Amino acid sequence: MDAAPHALVVQPGEAAGAALTDGAFELLADGGAVSASRLTLTTGADGAPPHHHKRSHELFYVLEGTMLFRLGDTLTTVSKGGLVVIPPGLPHVFGAAQGHSADVVVVLSPGIERFGYFEQLAAISRGEAEFASLLPEQDRYDVHFEDLPDWRTPPSP
Repeated sequence: MDAAPHALVVQPGEAAGAALTDGAFELLADGGAVSASRLTLTTGADGAPPHHHKRSHELFYVLEGTMLFRLGDTLTTVSKGGLVVIPPGLPHVFGAAQGHSADVVVVLSPGIERFGYFEQLAAISRGEAEFASLLPEQDRYDVHFEDLPDWRTPPSP
């Protein structure tokens, strides 16, 4: 007989976390139906490097502050209470908008175990590892990097 389904409950202070040089993140759920995290960014700080996902949708809900997103060739700002859903295959990058900090919940579905990815990003942000160390892990974490060196500048028409 199959086991009864159960809910995941993460109480305050129970989430695994990683400190960044310009913020922090808490991993609330890792893998399964969803991966969920909470990301806080200091004023004007970048989030993850430009990338896309082949398998997962990515959802952002802004709890506080203002985020800047580049979604393909579109730049958009999203403030407290705003929601962004990014489909698989769409290149994107995000960070706190200039002059603003941000606190955001990020959900990926389906979930993929990504805590190792976030730990590595944190080490890179602190200067303890090289970005190149993530390149062989793109398929494992479904994070495929894009070349957008000046992502905050609107693309030329």
